[in-house]
Amino acid sequence: MSLLESRYLGLPLKSPLAASSSPLTDSVDGICRLEDHGLAAVVLPSLFEEQLELESVGLQADLSRGSNGFAEAASFLPELATYNLGPDHYLELIRRARERVEIPVIASLNGTSPGGWLDYARLIEQAGASALELNLYAIETDPLRTGVEIETRQRDMVRMVREAVSVPLSVKLSPFYSSIANVGCGLDDAGAQGLVMFNRFYQPDFDIVEREVVNTLALSHPSELLVRLHWTAILSGRVRADLAITGGVHEAEDVVKCVMAGARVAFMASALLKHGTGHARRVLAELADWLDEHEYASVEQMCGCMGYTAVPNPAAF
Repeated sequence: MSLLESRYLGLPLKSPLAASSSPLTDSVDGICRLEDHGLAAVVLPSLFEEQLELESVGLQADLSRGSNGFAEAASFLPELATYNLGPDHYLELIRRARERVEIPVIASLNGTSPGGWLDYARLIEQAGASALELNLYAIETDPLRTGVEIETRQRDMVRMVREAVSVPLSVKLSPFYSSIANVGCGLDDAGAQGLVMFNRFYQPDFDIVEREVVNTLALSHPSELLVRLHWTAILSGRVRADLAITGGVHEAEDVVKCVMAGARVAFMASALLKHGTGHARRVLAELADWLDEHEYASVEQMCGCMGYTAVPNPAAF
């Protein structure tokens, strides 16, 4: 029988299938269920820089002051006081999850500017997180800010976090850079030990009756996997960092494609939300059958076989 084991960020995984950030990973019971159904690791929901600012300086009170006169102003920001978990509860979730499960528990931290939030990277490490995923979620709307400035700032952020903690560090990217390959190599040089393709953003929609902007996020579709396979394959063999894919992973064949592209791990969320956590067991059974049928001795043997540096015609990418 083929071996399903993989490694990501230096962490041994019992398979390449893991759970990405979702409501399924925001409680200890949910994380335990994911482990019980075969998921090899979990990523917690992101703790946002803005949440930490609210916690430390009481920003929300300042923002709401005068809101009667400018009601629309507060609507530009999410209700961060009630968004997912507060900082203290987040650290407690890490501690309790590590006590209950054997699989890696990867914390996620969103920060886009230098500040005191970096202290929480150290607290996350002290709480026992197996690794830290830096979520570079930021929508740049300033027309005067250049792509070079944005990318330089993000590399600097990775260096700062890398210096702040000793646990493995991955970076979750967006697909909206002009040169994803260059950005990936730059973050690799800055100390990222993992690169995750790609972040799925909330998209602004219009309520045409109330004339309001409404943020929406739909479950992923397998078609979203294609752009992730493309750039993972291009970076495979060209960066030291481990590669991971999140978004569009629904079935065993999707996991096979991710690994062939060069990903050490395929993160799943939408399919688990849609079909239940038991869906992971079926995917893993079908993955094992596929490897046996196609005479692969292990996931490791298959990893990167369709990467840019491995295929006969890299110009296809």
